[in-house]
Amino acid sequence: MAEGGSGKSILVIEDEDNIAIALDYLLTREGYRHERMATGAGAVDRVRELHPDLVLLDVMLPEVSGYEICQAVRMEPDLADVKILMMTARGSAMERRKGLAMGADGFVSKPFELAELRAEVCRLLDPEPSTDG
Repeated sequence: MAEGGSGKSILVIEDEDNIAIALDYLLTREGYRHERMATGAGAVDRVRELHPDLVLLDVMLPEVSGYEICQAVRMEPDLADVKILMMTARGSAMERRKGLAMGADGFVSKPFELAELRAEVCRLLDPEPSTDG
């Protein structure tokens, strides 16, 4: 197991199998605990149950959009520490602004390089050590 994951948990909400397989490969290699949902239905309940460190959230999902899921998670104070990284094939500046306005912590456009996604995951899950004494 790679030391990068350090026991952090990630919930992947992605309906495209080929992308989910790539994410599974990356997250396993990096040592993260993770599971996947292929639809937006029930996603907020699953976030509540798992309380993951990070949600990798596709924007365009069957039944409930990633934006709706992001907004619902952000409305729950108990989930304020859950990081959300949104992924979309519609990588326009407007989509990015909308995702960030809904409370996402980051945004990547598909198709993405695994190195780019890895860097974003590390940025969100492994913040620089605090300088508190």
